[in-house]
Amino acid sequence: MDDSEPVELPRGIALAWGVAANPQRGPKREMSVERIVETAVELADAEGLGAVSMAAVAKRLGFTPMSLYRYVSAKDDLLLLMQEEATGPPSGDFREVDGWREKLLVLFREQVGVFIRHPWLLSLPISGSPVTPNGSLWVEAGLTALEGLPFESDERIAIVLAVSGSARWNGMVVAGYSDQERRTGLSAQEIAERESALFDAVISADEYPRLRAAIDAGVFVSEHDPFRFGVDRLLDGVSAYLAGRESGAPAALVPEWAEPDDADVADDKRYRTAVKATAEAEKGVRQAEKLLRQARKQQRLALREARERATP
Repeated sequence: MDDSEPVELPRGIALAWGVAANPQRGPKREMSVERIVETAVELADAEGLGAVSMAAVAKRLGFTPMSLYRYVSAKDDLLLLMQEEATGPPSGDFREVDGWREKLLVLFREQVGVFIRHPWLLSLPISGSPVTPNGSLWVEAGLTALEGLPFESDERIAIVLAVSGSARWNGMVVAGYSDQERRTGLSAQEIAERESALFDAVISADEYPRLRAAIDAGVFVSEHDPFRFGVDRLLDGVSAYLAGRESGAPAALVPEWAEPDDADVADDKRYRTAVKATAEAEKGVRQAEKLLRQARKQQRLALREARERATP
């Protein structure tokens, strides 16, 4: 394609950037893309993403579903615009703190907050780079936090993605627990204690010695924040990497994206059959190992009881 040829934006992206043509006539003046999206976000916040449909949004607005299609012509476009609206731009607070690390931590906390306020965002698939205004502003903010450091562009983007990924995972877990609190009426501590009790019931030291030790140490009822610990260690790694780059070390970029070793033949029918057979065999081995551990445990118990009986 000629570099001078303009790129035709998909309808949803064009709407997000405000460059899509609006319908000349609508059913009522009150109807707009903004109102449709705001209503859809309110519906998702209240009832979850599954409750969002063109018909449901139209009903809330008091219009017919067909009237909405004059403004937002596809459900996928609506979801993209909802994501853009709910995500919003970063606050700019990261500019008020000193140091790249502190700036990234501010952005991390803000992103976690977005997912907690709008947990349905986590149900949307990640289908590509954020080619929308607010999505782009978050990336811009992360890159701004790293401005002036001796990183290449690929390194900067990788660091921003790592922090964003940590925020998404943090938000996913916290949102899940918040949902449990709403549904069960239990506090976060009560939920953690219930889960710890479930672990106690099924996790044995024979089968899961390291996990059992962690449970006994109280990790699942601990007040410590594992996600903040994780992002701090992530940034420790960035700091150590930065020190190397400042000392003249070359960029340690990975030339290829991670993918399964068998990606080139994953669709081969015979190969898939062989993979399935291997998985079933491995399952059988795990079951046999479990039976063996149980048998050995019974043997030790029987030995102890036999010695007790043999003792005069």
